[in-house]
Amino acid sequence: MHAELRRVTSAAGYSEDAGTLLILSCGAEDISTILSYLPGPHPPIDTLISILTICSIPSPQATICALITEVLKPGGQVLFYEHVLSDRKDVAWWQRFWTPLWSIVFGGCRLDCPAHRWIEDVGGWVQGEGGVWGKEGEPEEHLFWHRVGRYIKAG
Repeated sequence: MHAELRRVTSAAGYSEDAGTLLILSCGAEDISTILSYLPGPHPPIDTLISILTICSIPSPQATICALITEVLKPGGQVLFYEHVLSDRKDVAWWQRFWTPLWSIVFGGCRLDCPAHRWIEDVGGWVQGEGGVWGKEGEPEEHLFWHRVGRYIKAG
């Protein structure tokens, strides 16, 4: 997916050559490797983007917290689009039911991760800026319930 990511970001004006794009070949949980690739001072990153990835990260709560506290600079933003654990008890039951099999078949992806809540729970966000909303037109009873969000780290 790196070639496609480079193509799309280049069209938007970002590139590795200009120093406005950095693509790493390590997992999000490898905070020390991520920091070793980044220029100082730390934390230098102004935007963290997660698109359908938190569901398959080992120890997602700890990883999210570390990325936000150690990698994201004050005033930086977190943008995400994730399928998450439903607020509806009946849908959440089915998500939890299917997750063990789903996770084996789809590389560790879990249907029952409340990623949107984990990000919010890190805290330290600028009040009145950003938040979480649903995917337009998606019914509440969808097994792959999505949330989109944006939070800005307080300085």
